Formats: sequence, C-alpha cells, structure tokens
Amino acid sequence: MSSAMSSAMSSAPSSLRSNVLTLIKPTLFVAISAALFASSMYNVEAGHRAVIFDRIRGVLPDVSDEGTHFLIPWLQRPIYFDVRTRPRRIEAATGSNDMQTVRVTLRILHRPIIDSLPNLYKEYGTDYDDRILPSIGNEVLKAVIAQFEATDLITRRETVSKTIRDMIVDRARNFHIAFDDISLVDLTFSKEFTNSVEAKQIAQQEAERAKYLVEKTDKEREANLIRAEGESKAAELISNAINEHGTGLIELRRIEASREIATTLATSRNVTYLPGGGNGSGGDGPNLLLNVK
Repeated sequence: MSSAMSSAMSSAPSSLRSNVLTLIKPTLFVAISAALFASSMYNVEAGHRAVIFDRIRGVLPDVSDEGTHFLIPWLQRPIYFDVRTRPRRIEAATGSNDMQTVRVTLRILHRPIIDSLPNLYKEYGTDYDDRILPSIGNEVLKAVIAQFEATDLITRRETVSKTIRDMIVDRARNFHIAFDDISLVDLTFSKEFTNSVEAKQIAQQEAERAKYLVEKTDKEREANLIRAEGESKAAELISNAINEHGTGLIELRRIEASREIATTLATSRNVTYLPGGGNGSGGDGPNLLLNVK
C-alpha cells in the first residue's frame, strides 16, 4: 500500500511537467511566429517612399510606395524618404560687380526624384538636402551676383532671380533633386550704399520738383501774356467803339452792373434798404443800406 502511494506521488510531478511543456510549446511557437511575421512587415506613410537595404546585395533598386510591404527580417531593413515638397532658405554674403557687399537670401522648394531614391541614398544618404543644397546654392549665388552691379540687382531683380533659378536647376541636374520653385526673397546692401541710394533718390526728387516749378512759372508767364494781350485788345476795341459810337456802350455796361448789384441786394437777407425822406426843409435825405446780421 505504501509503495503504491509512493509510486503515484513520484509520477505526478513528471506528468505535470509533461502537461506544462505540452502547453508551452504551441504558445511559444505562436509567439515566435507572430514576432517573425510582424518583423517581416513595414509601413510606408503618406507622402513617403522607402528603399530596402539588403545585408548581402546592398541597396535594392526598387522603391516601395505608400502602404504595407514585406521584407526578410534581419537580412533587410527599410530606409524612409519624405518625398513631399519642402522649403529651404539659403543665405550668402557676396560682392557685386562694382564691389558692393550684398547679403542674399534664397528660398528653394525642393523634393527628391522618386525613381532615383536608391542612387540618392547610396551617394548622399537621407540628409541629402543638407549636403547638396547649401553647396550649390552658395556657389550659384556668388557667381550670379558677381555679374551685376548693385543698382542692377534692384532694378533688374526679376532677371537676376531667373538667372539664379536656371543655374541651380542645371547645376543640380546630377543630384537627383527636383525643384518646384526658386525665388530671391531678400537683398540687403551695406549701410553706406543704402545711404547713397537714398541721397540719390532725394536729389532726383528735388530735381523733378525744380523742373516742375520752372515749367509752372513758364506756363503762368504765358497765361499772363495771353491775358494781357486779350485785355489790351479789349481796351482797344472799346476805345474804337467809343470814338465811333459815343458813350452808349459805357452806359450799357453801367446799367448791367447796376442790375447785378440790385439783384444781389434784393436776394440778401442781411441788407435792409431805407429810402431817403424829407428833412423838414424840403431837401431829400440820403438813401441808406443797412447790413443787418
């Protein structure tokens, strides 16, 4: 009896251990399989692309689009690129053709060429814009600004901007980068040059004002001459008319003037007319006009 119980107790742990192992093996297999499956998948977010680096073959020539893709765990890994248009500002201090110091600010909207992402990664890495754009931007800015004088940079700004854009696009042709916009956003000159330009503008404004005053004086002189000639001609005509027809014209003008005065007085509310009356000795008193306010 005691030997049977002892045999049963010794067999119980081995049976339990066997049952635990039986349960752990499938669970462990499922967990390892799930981990391998998860590590064999990668997602490419919107506005991005991916290239695959293989430990044996290097960078693969294919580009992965947006979405979920598969790879070989450990042997392969994805490298992501943002292919949306991004801004970049480049500043450079350089000299113009007439030896004026100019600080130029350039704004570039750029993006990588999708089909060239494998070559772009192999040659320049994911930080390609930090490696390429400052170099070619400064080079082109200094070359273009040196072709123009400082005043031309202001008056021919559109031409300068177009020249810079064309040269950057041509220079970056072999760097696997596309440009959506390149614009010249700021030109800053030295304080001495700015003061000289302002002084020149003020002098031009003063010259234009003096020219205007001279022309105005000439016009007024011509108008006075014409007016004097007209008055002289009118006086001559009136004199001839009086000599030929007497003082009738003068009397007519006097009547017309009296009529205008009488009309003005009649319509004015502030003027009161008091006719003259007898003063007791048979004489007539003076007529009075009172300005009543």
